[in-house]
Amino acid sequence: MKPLTIRYFAHSWVSDWNHGNAHFLRGLARALVRLGHRVRCYEQLGAWSLANLMRSEGERAIGAIDQFRRGFPELDIWFYNNDEHFSAFAHRELRHADLVIIHEWNDPRIVNQVLALKDQLGFRVLLHDTHHRAYTSPREILKFHLHRFDGVLTFGEAITRIYRDGFGVPRAWTLHEAADITSFVPLDRPKTNDVVWIGNWGDEERTLELEEFLLRPAEQVGARTVVHGVRYPREAVERMRKGGIEYRGYLPNLESPRVYGESRVTVHVPRRQYNNGLSGIPTIRVFEALACGVPLVCAPWPDTENLFSAGQDYLTAVDGRAMGAMLAELRRDDAARRQLAAAGLATIRARHTCAHRAEQLVSMVEELGR
Repeated sequence: MKPLTIRYFAHSWVSDWNHGNAHFLRGLARALVRLGHRVRCYEQLGAWSLANLMRSEGERAIGAIDQFRRGFPELDIWFYNNDEHFSAFAHRELRHADLVIIHEWNDPRIVNQVLALKDQLGFRVLLHDTHHRAYTSPREILKFHLHRFDGVLTFGEAITRIYRDGFGVPRAWTLHEAADITSFVPLDRPKTNDVVWIGNWGDEERTLELEEFLLRPAEQVGARTVVHGVRYPREAVERMRKGGIEYRGYLPNLESPRVYGESRVTVHVPRRQYNNGLSGIPTIRVFEALACGVPLVCAPWPDTENLFSAGQDYLTAVDGRAMGAMLAELRRDDAARRQLAAAGLATIRARHTCAHRAEQLVSMVEELGR
């Protein structure tokens, strides 16, 4: 296939503050560039994630942005204003595009203005959905003019079925998230933490689950535990302090390999939606952790799409008591940790990298052409 001119709209490329999708979006764009495609990335000036990063993190925000720029020199990022001039900007930028990809977390006014140019300028346009709103807030998705898209990419079969059967989109493909193994690699560092949790609070979407599968088990086994993430309410921070758990706040995404490297074990506690109606969809944290070679123990999460081998790539704890027992065992068993980490890392590298997904995406575009 000849190189494509790709234009990619995402909420934020520069900031990963409360924006877990940044890992995959950045890695996928870079992988497309490395395949020889001409990729330009667009971000709205004043986007929520970047604005909150600057407002809440001070000098750490500048460091995180500088780290991102150094880590992703391949990405050509352009900014736009969401105002009366956007249509002219989009017309100018998209007139030579072969493919436009629009991530789900974009203003519907921007999305629909891009779609309005599709027939005139002759590009194909795909919606890229890596969130649960199609399931939990379908009215938000229906603000997009879905009938104008050439297809939809989703991060799990459950979401794909919603687009096909619920929204009536004829072309919807599953493009699972994956690890950017250029940036996310195992680091052999002194182990200063027994357990690490990297994740944002989640608007009460897993409060009870975090208590059962992270806070109580870590407290009960006496594990030195650290937590990274943003938007934690004061009561949650106080609960961790009383349990002897250290809350360290915002962690730039590109710092995750270092933190995983300093930890014996990590825990995955999916949001509630991914254990019921959206079962089978792993979040990006699973891919990140396994790519960094850290042993992973999960709260119940049914891998119905057979992406990994449960019990080999990661362990599953059926309840909080089982989680505590697994954390205690892995803390003292170096060989078990090495075996678990090696299996998970091998699966990522064999099947779940951003390079794999970029090739899948290109094959989907070829299918559109046919």
